[in-house]
Amino acid sequence: MIVTVTANTGIDYIAFVKELPRGKTIRATQMVESISGKPSDASWILGELGVTSHALGFSAGPNGDRAAGFLRDKGVQIDYVPVGGESRRNLILISEEGWQTAITTNSLIVTEEHLAQLRAKYIDALKHASVVVLGGTLPAGMTPAFYVDYIALARARGIPVIFDAAEPNLSAGLTSYPTIIKPNQDELSGLIGRPVILIDDAYQAGLTLYQQYGTITVTTLGAEGGLVVLRDRAYHIPIIPVPVVNAAGAGDAVLAGLAYALDKGLPIEDGLRVGFGAATATVTQPGTAQCTRDDVFRYAEQVQLIPYP
Repeated sequence: MIVTVTANTGIDYIAFVKELPRGKTIRATQMVESISGKPSDASWILGELGVTSHALGFSAGPNGDRAAGFLRDKGVQIDYVPVGGESRRNLILISEEGWQTAITTNSLIVTEEHLAQLRAKYIDALKHASVVVLGGTLPAGMTPAFYVDYIALARARGIPVIFDAAEPNLSAGLTSYPTIIKPNQDELSGLIGRPVILIDDAYQAGLTLYQQYGTITVTTLGAEGGLVVLRDRAYHIPIIPVPVVNAAGAGDAVLAGLAYALDKGLPIEDGLRVGFGAATATVTQPGTAQCTRDDVFRYAEQVQLIPYP
């Protein structure tokens, strides 16, 4: 079974506005609530694809209950550790002028006892895990050592790990040799210490990371699509032109596709097609990570894997 771990659970509250003038009342034209958190988004999408996953993490308050409810509706098995504070409620503003921005919080209170409880649940879950999906930000007081430990626990058992995080969590997690990392353009830039602007920048970074860690890098590049660097080959994945409604969760859809393939023993190429098909499906919907199974597989058939260079 696919196991996902979201330390910083939450929900997204998406507001569509015409513009964002200063000092004036802004009236939203549409409001949508949906799941949030990289691995949680992946679990939600997998549920839509008919694949059951086991979601672990920390959760608190009504927002945490709401997030768990979103996942249960998709058949996800929930095993959250209740903690203090409140799960995040992120505000995403999407304007008709063409911009999108997110306002996020960090409101969970996690103690050493909570960490021990989650670690015990995780070790137990690894007994039936086919693949682990880890990533996202960490609640206040937690350190990148969390990812170092969790990735190492899975890899020591021969379980593939898909990891998606920003600095400093990304570089820390790499020291435990995850199977796949899925940074976006900014996250990869932060990792290597220089801007990733061109597709070849992502390619060169992916080569270096594979040589250092034996880790596959799948980089999402916005309008340029994606670039994956494997041991003996690389692919550029152009975007499928569709009207973009909400880009939040598109990268997390790629996580879901990769986990889908690893769980079923399929080639990574199949996972890339499903993942980027899911990413295309999600950006056409108002809610974060929202998609339908039919749309995912319809777009997956259109995904191109172009050998690079």
